[in-house]
Amino acid sequence: MLTDMSTSRPGTPATDSTAAATHAAAARRTHDDAPDTAQLFARLAELGDGPERDAVRDELVAAWLPMAHRIAGRFRDRGESVEDLRQVAALGLVKAVDRFDPSRGAFESYAVPTITGEVKRHFRDRMWALRVPRRVQELRNRVRVARRELTQHPGSPEPTVGDIAAHTGLTEEEVGAGMEALESFSTLSLDAELSTGDDGYSLADTLGAADTSFDVVVDREAAKEGLRRLPERERAILYMRFFEDMTQSRIADRLGISQMHVSRLISRSCARVRDEAMGRRVGGAEAV
Repeated sequence: MLTDMSTSRPGTPATDSTAAATHAAAARRTHDDAPDTAQLFARLAELGDGPERDAVRDELVAAWLPMAHRIAGRFRDRGESVEDLRQVAALGLVKAVDRFDPSRGAFESYAVPTITGEVKRHFRDRMWALRVPRRVQELRNRVRVARRELTQHPGSPEPTVGDIAAHTGLTEEEVGAGMEALESFSTLSLDAELSTGDDGYSLADTLGAADTSFDVVVDREAAKEGLRRLPERERAILYMRFFEDMTQSRIADRLGISQMHVSRLISRSCARVRDEAMGRRVGGAEAV
């Protein structure tokens, strides 16, 4: 009768050594997607640039890619597709493989923060609808973490600005900026409806328009000094023409001069006031 000797009986030295090896391997790998690639990294460190090194590098990236995907999955449901997050995490993995020094410890301990940081930078730099200063982004993150910590117990009240400031060491103004950033991750369309009734209106309907009267005020103030410098008769002619709406013929009759002379005086006065208002040289002197 033949006996199968391929497996050892419980308690034999072979079984004990196998179990010890399995336990040691499990201790080294904290996750199922953390392969044992120490030999590959040692080989990569010895190789110079070339096809062989590229092949080993690709093999390492492929081996650790499931871990990168797992890290990307932590950031799902935050406004970015899972596929895009996996691409970003894969980029972080490639950077980790290229920068890892096998003599410094386990690769997983180096790769996890590197990949996580790459994904966080993606959210910081790419996911805002409007570009926000990094300082405001950091305030937003500190306020978000503080609010979560202060409300982690059931029944905890919503923390006030003062509570968050005391918890984080920030000023109330900085907390206010962070809280505004919490609500400003995405923009609101100008066509968004602000009411649901028959008289519904959009955000664009609430925006003001440029007031043309401001231009009139600016022009009037700019012309004041030039008008003051005109001779008294020319100021009187301009007043009768533009404020009393008199014709040039009536002005000529009142002053006892020709209509053509009135026309020349109006043109000359207006040109002088305009030049002084525009800061041009008049009569060889710079208008003040």
